[in-house]
Amino acid sequence: MAYEGVDVVHDASLTLRPGEVTVLVGPNGSGKSTLLRTISRLQSPRTATLVIDGATDGLALSPRDFSRHVALLTQGRPTPGGLTVRDVVEFGRYPYRGRWGKADPDGRAAVDRALALTGVAEFADRGAEHLSGGQLQRVWLASCLAQETGVLLLDEPTTYLDLRYQVELLDLVRDLADDHGIAVGAVLHDLDQAAAVADRVVLLHAGRVVADGSPQDVLTAERLTDTYGIRIEVDTDPLTGRLRTRAIGRHHTRSERLTTPS
Repeated sequence: MAYEGVDVVHDASLTLRPGEVTVLVGPNGSGKSTLLRTISRLQSPRTATLVIDGATDGLALSPRDFSRHVALLTQGRPTPGGLTVRDVVEFGRYPYRGRWGKADPDGRAAVDRALALTGVAEFADRGAEHLSGGQLQRVWLASCLAQETGVLLLDEPTTYLDLRYQVELLDLVRDLADDHGIAVGAVLHDLDQAAAVADRVVLLHAGRVVADGSPQDVLTAERLTDTYGIRIEVDTDPLTGRLRTRAIGRHHTRSERLTTPS
């Protein structure tokens, strides 16, 4: 896969399964977002095969047909002015509308479900420009859910959100996989978030897949230290039982020396 003529991702294979959350992690420039955007067809690969529901012609589908299978929540979506929350969520129904605004008989119910699932139904008639960043992120996610696809792709969905909205959004992602059987693929920078929400973690470095497996198998101290080029410790959170990572910088090491009893 190439970007502006430069190969960014090499020999990468990614499988997204129904009811499973797969998270892509890795240093900046490792190819995470490029791989996700290629799957969503926002970028064209030099050579690739995209298999959807067992059919190998995913790259040949029309944009409308493809959008009935795959939805993407991109980074930095704009704040729409002059539109209500419901108007924004209705954007997700475009694959089901024909030319000249042909009727979408299932659209109202799909939008209502998406509003309810994301917890923004109470804002349905409010202007989208009046929402907080976390609320607006949920609205854009609701727009993706209104597409009623089996695959949902999320490119750094927690960026710019405060802690509460990060946790709530990741809980919602987990619910979509567990309760609705959606295949979720997400790019995350936060390794602890990846460990908390993922069934599978795909670690990339320099455009190649370094490891692909459970969080416990992939997020090891040795592998992360080698991949990120900084000492990373891994242990288990005693409260949640999940993996917990900690990057050790120069000042942290100095603080340990100062506080270690002789």
